[in-house]
Amino acid sequence: MATDQRLRLPIGIQTFSEIREGGYYYVDKTPIIERLVHQNKYYFLSRPRRFGKSLLLDTLRCLFEGRRSLFEGLYIHDRWDWETVHPVIRLSFGSGVMRSRDELDERIRHQLRKHRERRTLFTHLRNHDLAGLENHLKSLYAGLPHDWYRNNPIAQYEGHYASVFYSHFAALGGQVTVEDSSHHGKVDMAVDFAGHIYLFEFKVVEQLPEGKALEQIKARGYADKYRATGKPIHLIGVEFSRERRQIVAFDVETIRA
Repeated sequence: MATDQRLRLPIGIQTFSEIREGGYYYVDKTPIIERLVHQNKYYFLSRPRRFGKSLLLDTLRCLFEGRRSLFEGLYIHDRWDWETVHPVIRLSFGSGVMRSRDELDERIRHQLRKHRERRTLFTHLRNHDLAGLENHLKSLYAGLPHDWYRNNPIAQYEGHYASVFYSHFAALGGQVTVEDSSHHGKVDMAVDFAGHIYLFEFKVVEQLPEGKALEQIKARGYADKYRATGKPIHLIGVEFSRERRQIVAFDVETIRA
């Protein structure tokens, strides 16, 4: 994460990735974190406010989710097993006051539902189960509120559908690159996760699939830049129907290492 630009002080920033990618100073606390991980099992952090508890927890989340690039140049980078990725459940109650037990229970249930969605996606990717991944993503689009589309043309735009993909994949902690450049253009999204490469191209069609998304990945050689990694590469062409507001094609081809 080295940089030649003048670094800024990370005042009030509680997100590890923002500090590491945004040009801020970071004092390497990963030697302490390594000891925390290996010495005991349960911790209660009781330090005063504004002493970095939230940043510490977010750093631990990034570490267990295997976000290796964020730790380049830090003590723990060469001392961590990056091939082993763990799902992380984080419950937060900092967004408002809960005035009853019912409100508390509902807040917990809501967060657990979100974690379950992430866990399901994580499991499909971890097992390289692309059929399961397709079904999971279809269920996400089926659950989008009808009111989002009322008097709103977002169903016509590729970016609407792609944003759902990006937000879920980014939440898993894998390396996600949008508009990933190569010698013949840009693939819409590239994901490096658990030893596999996933290349996604998105297209919006009227109703029926046309096969153009996968065709573009192959014709423009988007996979070429990844062949030297030795990792399996999955080419995935996803087409969305503006009429049905749903995935109508999820075409996959795999290039084995």
